[in-house]
Amino acid sequence: MRWLLPEHIDDILPGEAAKIEALRRAILDRFAARGYELVMPPLLEYLESLLTGTGHDLDLRTFKLVDQLSGRMMGVRADITPQVARIDAHLLNRPGVTRLCYCGSVLHARPASVAATREPIQIGAEIYGDAGVASDLEILRLACSVLKLARVRGARVDIGHVAVFRSLVRAARLGAEPEAELFEALQKKDVPALEGLTRGLKKQTRDALLLLPELYGGAEVLARAARRLPKLPALGRALATLRRLAAACAIPASFDLAELRGYHYHSGVVFDAYCDGVAGPVARGGRYDDVGKAFGRSRPATGFSIDLRELAAAGALPPWRVKRKNR
Repeated sequence: MRWLLPEHIDDILPGEAAKIEALRRAILDRFAARGYELVMPPLLEYLESLLTGTGHDLDLRTFKLVDQLSGRMMGVRADITPQVARIDAHLLNRPGVTRLCYCGSVLHARPASVAATREPIQIGAEIYGDAGVASDLEILRLACSVLKLARVRGARVDIGHVAVFRSLVRAARLGAEPEAELFEALQKKDVPALEGLTRGLKKQTRDALLLLPELYGGAEVLARAARRLPKLPALGRALATLRRLAAACAIPASFDLAELRGYHYHSGVVFDAYCDGVAGPVARGGRYDDVGKAFGRSRPATGFSIDLRELAAAGALPPWRVKRKNR
């Protein structure tokens, strides 16, 4: 059966293709109206550039091949965000704030889930050069507006902040290995393991770390965290940022102070957006101020990305789609 495609790779047929394309145009128009400039990074890059500053997870998801011209290892992009950070740092090299957006196919060596495609269409927006909470608010509002534009049902967002955990382990002066073990336990919400790992820590630190898995829910979680967690400057700033996001979010929001997705990549706010009809997150975003450093120019950065195929499948029939008239 020579016509069979590889597992988790599919053709996009006319009905779905029309919906995806209409949604792509509408979202890029939305980005352009808000001042985001479109960039188009290449599908292939040398591996060291493609994976710079991104961590082990992206390495596992990246298809690798040898360049027949140079003999160097190349990779097929599994995420466009690091490429856009490279463009901002090296090619544009602008002072002040830069807003960029993108849309293109990415390829995953392994599917994200049993039902996921290995060829998502990634669309997203990024802000470089602004470390303030105003940029976090702008990105979250823009992501929410895209979900409304697609007319998905049950849109909601789950928000966290990596500085909550990071400030606790740094204040306790824990080494890299204990920090990694605590990180793994929190990722799995493994309370017994967390209890074992925190034995020997100061009571205030131990109580705070054991409390983190319980700090999940609506905005009331932030008030509870402010009362119960240590009064550390970085932690206080993180909670203040989350309170502002709670007040500004245009869709139902929940907060998870044990959420550490992208802990070694993100530097502040992280969020996952969900909707009916999609098993996992339909959009992911957050702040990643340290990534530009890997490209030789440290720049504050925040943004989000969406799998356009999943968004189109979950959304209602777009109102901007025009039916073809009979001839």
